[in-house]
Amino acid sequence: MSLKEEDRRIVVSMEMEKAERTFAEKDILMQGKLWSNLANRLYYALFHAVSALLIHDGHEVGTHKGAVIRFHQYYVKMGLFTIEEGAFYSQMQSMRERADYNCYYNVTESEVVER
Repeated sequence: MSLKEEDRRIVVSMEMEKAERTFAEKDILMQGKLWSNLANRLYYALFHAVSALLIHDGHEVGTHKGAVIRFHQYYVKMGLFTIEEGAFYSQMQSMRERADYNCYYNVTESEVVER
């Protein structure tokens, strides 16, 4: 992503603010036992945080799957994040996608809370 340094700082800040706001929704969703919605919001909090990291370091975000691939390529393979952390991000992306696009799939409490 070719941004001027000041623009990059602004976009990174906006992505992190979005990640924090999205993550803050978790308590309400947990109280309501809305597990599919919780998985969605947790994934999007991760997506915005990873997007901020990628943009900060001058990488393109692209698609959701592209962000997962780039996260693994630039951060997990380089040892900045663990394999388990990379797997967690991938699993959350898959869970969110299944829950959002398949009417027969509902996330359970154990799938999302115990992670």
